[in-house]
Amino acid sequence: MSPIRDIIKKRPWLAWVLFGFTMLLVFCLGLLVNSVMERRTEALFINRDKELINAFESRNEVWGSNYPKEYNTYYQTADTSFASMYGGGKDRDMLEEDPRMIILWAGYAFAKDYKQGKGHVYAIEDVRNTLRTGSPKGPEDGPQPASCWVCKSPDVPRMMDKLGIDEYYQHTWASLGSEIVNPIGCADCHDPKTMNLKITRPALIEAFKEQGKDINKASQNEMRSLVCAQCHVEYYFDKKSVPGAAKVKFPWKNGFTVEDMEKYYDDIEFTDYINALSKTPIIKAQHPDYELYMTGVHGQRGVSCADCHMPYKSEGGQKFTDHKIQSPLNNISNSCQVCHREDERTLVANVNERQQKIHDMRINLEDQLVKAHLEAKLAWDKGAREDQMKDILKLIRQAQWRWDYTAASHGGSFHAPLETARIMGNGIDKVAEARVSLAKVLYSLGQTGPMQYPDISTKAKAQKFIGLDMEKEVQKKEEFKKTIIPRWIEEAKKKGLLFSSN
Repeated sequence: MSPIRDIIKKRPWLAWVLFGFTMLLVFCLGLLVNSVMERRTEALFINRDKELINAFESRNEVWGSNYPKEYNTYYQTADTSFASMYGGGKDRDMLEEDPRMIILWAGYAFAKDYKQGKGHVYAIEDVRNTLRTGSPKGPEDGPQPASCWVCKSPDVPRMMDKLGIDEYYQHTWASLGSEIVNPIGCADCHDPKTMNLKITRPALIEAFKEQGKDINKASQNEMRSLVCAQCHVEYYFDKKSVPGAAKVKFPWKNGFTVEDMEKYYDDIEFTDYINALSKTPIIKAQHPDYELYMTGVHGQRGVSCADCHMPYKSEGGQKFTDHKIQSPLNNISNSCQVCHREDERTLVANVNERQQKIHDMRINLEDQLVKAHLEAKLAWDKGAREDQMKDILKLIRQAQWRWDYTAASHGGSFHAPLETARIMGNGIDKVAEARVSLAKVLYSLGQTGPMQYPDISTKAKAQKFIGLDMEKEVQKKEEFKKTIIPRWIEEAKKKGLLFSSN
């Protein structure tokens, strides 16, 4: 009998140890072989001819010839069929769904048109078509600054390099219409030579510097959120630092909270517009997604934006990042269930519960704000003095800033439900205080009975009430789409800015 058999006979449990070790060895070898095969498959499927991608190549199709899987999933963002309870990529008219916002934005272009954001592939199309941009008179005519293109296209970094950053911001939106033609894509987030994630928008770099931070020291995991933070943030147009320019700037100097940014805006005496009804100087929030995400449990635990909105997937033996940037609720198995073991129905119910509770608070705050604006208008109509209204308007400004900060954030009710609820609760307190003061002012001006509020139950009624001639606005835009946009596209093709098949 061999020594090994003799040992096993005396210690039979050793046979199980040897068996287990053998299985472990086979398993490890299997992983190694699988990894080798994945790399070989990757080499077969990806023809990385980096010479095709120059430093400011904005045509996504050129990148797609080197990275077909990422490119093909990116263009799946054209699918607008999915809608969650309060989000998704479906084409939705938000003013039709919630006409109250028209009163809050009276005197601002958002009262004309505000639609649900769709996939990144629609970025150029949507900004051309919205009633908030454009003029039918000519490509050089249009009040919006070139800043309005900044988050819409990889052509923006190209033009900033060509013109200079400050010079870019001195242009109008319409004057660059034949240059900014490719939708959000590869060059917005990737270095063309290394494929490393890259910050291409100067506003984010400057915001880090103001906080004493070096964005170049960000980790790879942090970069998986920071490339999103180039655009999915609160920002404003700085019209003071460069003559004739409207620079995109982030109000992060004091910190990330809603109060920090409010103080920043107050310190520089910044106002986006004056509400046409109440005469309140309003800060219009953009989409502070990154800031709210950072205050939520996922952000605090180091879960990146890409982990949920662009999870990894495997196809044909190749692992890659799914560039169909979308709601995680449309991809639960690859997003949520990587960490959470609950079934899909439970996870969706958890998200919907949080969103519904936040939505209920939002509508409460909206209702109070609408009444505050209308009551303030009545006070002015009855002869209220500025000294009577000053503190009231400040409270309305603060309350609406908190409403807009939470309402404009995509997914804020899930990213940070506690912080979102805190902000809206504070907004409700402030608008309640404003309305108590308004009641006193109105009483002093002879208003003794209840106020008769107008019927703003539909988009059309609300827009008519604030004095918008929507038939004229739509007619202007249709003329613009028929005359100016085709000219831009033809000019872009002549310049070679669009891929040949476009």
